Amino acid sequence: MADGNGDAPGTDDTRLTTDALANAVTEELADWEGRELAAFTTRRPESKERYLSGSGLPVKRVYTPADLPEDWSDIGLPGRYPYTRGPYPTMYRGRTWTMRQIAGFGQAEETNERFRYLIAQGQTGLSVDFDMPTLMGLDSDDAMSLGEVGREGVAIDVLPDMEALFDGIDLENISVSMTINPSAWILLAMYVAVAERRGYDLNKLSGTIQNDILKEYVAQKEWIFPVRPSMRIVRDTIVHCSREMARYNPVNISGYHISEAGANAQQEIAFTMAITKAYVEDVVAAGVDVDSFAPRLSFFFVSQADLFEEVAKFRAVRRYYARMMRERFGAEDPQSMRLRFHAQTAAATLTKPQPMNNVIRTALQALSAVLGGAQSLHTNGLDEAYTIPSEQAMKTALRTQQILADETGVPHVIDPLGGSYYVENLTGELERGIDDYLEKIEALGGVVAAIEQGFFQREISDTAYEFARRKAAGDRPVIGVNKYVDETDSEKIETHQLDPASEARQIARLRRIRQDRDPRRAAAALDRLLAVAKDGDANLMPATIEAVKAHLSMGEITGALREVFGSYTETPVF
Repeated sequence: MADGNGDAPGTDDTRLTTDALANAVTEELADWEGRELAAFTTRRPESKERYLSGSGLPVKRVYTPADLPEDWSDIGLPGRYPYTRGPYPTMYRGRTWTMRQIAGFGQAEETNERFRYLIAQGQTGLSVDFDMPTLMGLDSDDAMSLGEVGREGVAIDVLPDMEALFDGIDLENISVSMTINPSAWILLAMYVAVAERRGYDLNKLSGTIQNDILKEYVAQKEWIFPVRPSMRIVRDTIVHCSREMARYNPVNISGYHISEAGANAQQEIAFTMAITKAYVEDVVAAGVDVDSFAPRLSFFFVSQADLFEEVAKFRAVRRYYARMMRERFGAEDPQSMRLRFHAQTAAATLTKPQPMNNVIRTALQALSAVLGGAQSLHTNGLDEAYTIPSEQAMKTALRTQQILADETGVPHVIDPLGGSYYVENLTGELERGIDDYLEKIEALGGVVAAIEQGFFQREISDTAYEFARRKAAGDRPVIGVNKYVDETDSEKIETHQLDPASEARQIARLRRIRQDRDPRRAAAALDRLLAVAKDGDANLMPATIEAVKAHLSMGEITGALREVFGSYTETPVF
C-alpha cells in the first residue's frame, strides 16, 4: 500500500537504516531495562539460574534487531548461497524429507521382513543397522562374535546375505542408507554386486554408506585398521562412486556419533567440519576435481533437546560448509556447496524411567530437525533405552514424522524461524565457534594429528563429564530421572525379542557358502585384493567387488588386509 505521498513503505525515506535501527533498539532496550524490567524484578525477582544453551552458550533475556547479522546475505534465501535457509529453493513444498526408520536384527531374512512392514506403513527410505561383528569386520563364526550375531543389527557375512536382505525390494526406486564404517567398503561392494546381478543401472541407485572412519577414532571407537590406511579406503570409495554411481553418497560424515559420545552442539558441528575438510583435502590431493565428488558428500547430525540451538546449529553448519567449499577448495558447482543432511533424534536423551516421555522428546526433536531443514529424518522408538525398537514403537516413531509432515503446517514455510532475533544471533555464534575450533585443530597439525594427540577425545570427555555432573546435581533437568520422579512408576512397554536360534542359522549358512564356493576363484580374488592393497595408488573397490562375488567373507577380507595395513590401538585419554 502506498502512503499519502505515493511512496511504498520501506523506501530509504521511510525506514531506518540498519545501523540506525540497531542504535534505536539499543537505546530502547536500555530504557526498558531501567524502567519496566527494574521495577518488575524488584517486586518479583528472576530465578538465579544461569541461562545457557545446550552447548553452554549464554542466553540473554531477550533478543532484538540489534542481534541480527549486519549483512542480509548471511541470512539470504533458500537455495541461494550460502544456503543458510536451506539447500533448495522449494524445500518441503517440493518434496517432503525422506522418512527413514533404521532397522536391522537377526538374519537378513528377518530384517527384510521388517523393511517390508515399514514400507507398507509409508516409509520412504531404508536405513540398515548392522550387528557388532559386521561393524568390526568379523565373521559370525569368529570366537569374538559369540552372543553378538544379529543382536543389535543384522548379520552380513557374505554376498548371499546381502541378496536376502534386499529380496523383493527395487533398489532403483528406494534409497538405502547403511550405518557401517570400518567395513563400509565391503558392504558397498556387496550392494553393487546385488545390483549388477539384477541388471540395475548403477547410476540410478541412491543412498549412502556412512563410511566416516575419522569420527570412529574421535568418538564411536569402531575401527579395524590404523588411521591413514582407513583414510585411503574412504578416498577410494569416494573416487569410485564419483565415476561409477552418479546418485550414490559414498560417505555420510557424521556428527551424530560425536554428539552421542558426549559432545555438545558446538563441538558436533565443528568436529564434523574439521573431518570433512580432511576428507576433501585427501581426495583433492589424489588429483580429483572437487566439483566431481563434492556434490555426493552427505551429512548426519543429531537433533538434540535444545530446540532453538538445534535449529541454529543446522543453519550454521550449512552456511559454514558452503563458504568452506567455495573459499577454501574453489568449488564452482552450487551442488558442491549445498550441505544435505540426515538427522536422527537423540538416543542419549531416551530414558528407561517413564518411557512414554520418550515419545514427546522424539516429537520435539523431530520438529527441530524439520525447522532446521533436514533432507532425511529418523525418529527413535520409545523403547530404545531398553533394546532395538519393536514394530509398535517403530510405527509410532514413523507416525510422529507423518503427523509433523501432514497435520502441523510446519513444512509449508521454508525456514520459518529465519529472521528470529535469537535464532539468527545463535546461528552466527555457532558458525564462529566452528572457525575457532578449526584454528585449534590446524595448530595441532590437522585432524589426524589431533586424533593421535587425543585432542578430540579430551574435548568430548570433558564436556560429557560436565553434563553428567550437572545432571546428577539437578542443574540439568531430565523429567522422570531427576525431576518429577515417580517412585511407583509402573509403565510397561512391549520390547523386541530376538530369535535365539538366529545366530546358529547364520553360522550354518556362512559355513555352507564357504564350502560350496569355487576355491580357485576365491583364492585368485584374494590375491588380487592383496596386490591392490599394497599398491597405494590403486583403487580397492573393483578388487573388493570381485572378492565378494567370489563369496569371500567379511572376516576373510579384513583378516587378509590386516597383514597389509596393520591394526590400531588407541592411546587412552583420561
